[in-house]
Amino acid sequence: MRTYKPGDDVGMLEPWPLNNPASDYVIRQGAPETSGRIEAGGPGHTSRFGIWRCTEGAFECTEQGDELMTVLAGRCRITDQGTGDTVELVAGDSLFIRDGARVTWDVIEDVTKVFFGQKSDGY
Repeated sequence: MRTYKPGDDVGMLEPWPLNNPASDYVIRQGAPETSGRIEAGGPGHTSRFGIWRCTEGAFECTEQGDELMTVLAGRCRITDQGTGDTVELVAGDSLFIRDGARVTWDVIEDVTKVFFGQKSDGY
């Protein structure tokens, strides 16, 4: 069993460049760098659980899978391009995003999140 709380040290993460063609990343501001680690599931599975971190900056992407996330550190704004809805998240906040949603991430302070993703046709 794994537990994470805001402020926890999540350990080492691997570089996760913003280059997945299916996500169609577009950098909007700065040079955000991402890293992460899959703790369970992933390629060949219909679900995955892991940790993700992003440095300050802004980018658009298309979400790959339904995802429930909880911010462990930092501050960001996420805008759903389909609805125009924007939510600001800080440590302890959670958000659910649907598979295929086109979103803009505005990372104001380096963000670390824990996430659970589900994709019916697999990752």
